[in-house]
Amino acid sequence: MLQQRTLKSITRAVGVGLHSGQRVELTLRPAPVDAGIVFRRVDLPEPVEIPMRAEAVTDTRLASTVSAKGAKVQTVEHLMSACAGLGIDNLLIDITADEVPILDGSASSFVFLLQSAGIELQNAPRRFIRVTRPVEVREGEGHELKWARLVPYHGYKLSFEIDFDHRVVNASGQRFEFDLGSGSYSRDIARARTFGFTKEVEYMRSKGLALGGGLDNAIVMDDTKVLNAGGLRYDDEFVKHKILDAMGDLYVIGRQLLAAYSAFRSGHALNNKLLRELLAQPDAYEIVSFDDQRQAPAGFAEVARAW
Repeated sequence: MLQQRTLKSITRAVGVGLHSGQRVELTLRPAPVDAGIVFRRVDLPEPVEIPMRAEAVTDTRLASTVSAKGAKVQTVEHLMSACAGLGIDNLLIDITADEVPILDGSASSFVFLLQSAGIELQNAPRRFIRVTRPVEVREGEGHELKWARLVPYHGYKLSFEIDFDHRVVNASGQRFEFDLGSGSYSRDIARARTFGFTKEVEYMRSKGLALGGGLDNAIVMDDTKVLNAGGLRYDDEFVKHKILDAMGDLYVIGRQLLAAYSAFRSGHALNNKLLRELLAQPDAYEIVSFDDQRQAPAGFAEVARAW
């Protein structure tokens, strides 16, 4: 049987929110079978739990925000991406503010935290959402066109194409494909950082956003070059970060997808729109599990490797 996974022990992190600049403490706890991934705002007079599901996403401007009972947690996508990359099914996340800490701007710190706590196999089958026919969402036309789609695939594969008219991005490559079954998420995707341009950062700060952002947790570019002293972690770090984000955005559905995802200029909003479109068409998916690991997609039975 392909089993559900949680953590073996509790692990913690402290950081600042990318947009709020607030100090925040994060405690990741093991959770029982079928609990799913749940954020819990423990800083409120009465703690509020926010289970991960597509309908929980209430804001997609610059990040994915989830809400329940008047409480919210912003910028969940990097932590959710790490959970998807490592196949974590059940997790309780205690958080002391309304934004997940940005840490180094990628998912690698979250991968380190999860792997340091250890991954526990649970006595229940993993349940997957298997896409059975294509589902697509599109917005805009011509130069404004963006789209995202899911098609049937025995595994989980993502391909993404970005479209930034910038010399550094052009030189780095604007398209990448990644198959989760390769077991190389930690090495090939998790370290890709969020990125922005100096003119955008200045504008966002004037609006009270990106208050916790800086060269230690984002790639920042002016009109011609990367300003970070260490340069890029991957030659194609920009498009890899978009795949990282998409994995986190899509994992909000609450179960691992079995599908091939492809996108052109998509973002948090369109990714969530794609999930809702899928769920609105019951004949486009089915819930499956694997009593025999040999029937599961290649690489899915192994616990993801470290770096």
